Amino acid sequence: ALESGQHRVPRATAQLLAPVGDPEKVICVGLNYHDHCQEQAVKVPKEPLIFSKFPSAITGPFDDIVHPQDTSELDWEVELAAVIGKRGRHIEEAAALEHVLGFTVANDVSARDWQMRRNGRQWLLGKTFDTFCPLGPAIVTREAVADVHNLWIRCSVNGHRMQDSNTRHLIFGVPALVAWVSRFVTLVPGDILLTGTPAGVGVFRKPPVFLKRGDEVKCEIEELGTICNRVV
Repeated sequence: ALESGQHRVPRATAQLLAPVGDPEKVICVGLNYHDHCQEQAVKVPKEPLIFSKFPSAITGPFDDIVHPQDTSELDWEVELAAVIGKRGRHIEEAAALEHVLGFTVANDVSARDWQMRRNGRQWLLGKTFDTFCPLGPAIVTREAVADVHNLWIRCSVNGHRMQDSNTRHLIFGVPALVAWVSRFVTLVPGDILLTGTPAGVGVFRKPPVFLKRGDEVKCEIEELGTICNRVV
């Protein structure tokens, strides 16, 4: 197949799908960067703050983000995502990376009005509208990443840099998160763990900045690649 060249298709004619399209679980972590805590003047959590998205929120790395009519406060969150590759429960932190297949880029798109004021201030609905989890462009295997806790992580809107940080500023690293979540649920291959976002989200800017239809959101992580999604 390699010698024939017939395994190749022109990139312009191909649509990349999310590298994991229908996981059993999409597990998310809030307030997990020191600079993100500072920008909203909250204390650093003593334990990981866990919430979730439904798998139906997942969309491709270059697909559109649909702006719901139900929100006027659509926001971006670039995040490092870990993909589980090995089943486990009560995983020891020292062995946690053995349960990770690899890493990819995610955008934890958020409707801030639903997250922060409506639905009893429970986060789920504000986080899980359809298309609220662009993912990709590929899974980079764990062994191929030099140091997952030392990667620059950035987000731009219409070419303007909004988030610019490094995964070394994570409060709880990937092994700690895998071990913590596995205390409560069995992790299975394909589960996705979004590890939190750094400072620079729209809701905490002065004045706040929110996404509108026509905006282009680009999320990048060193060694993992770039996803780019238009708001429609």
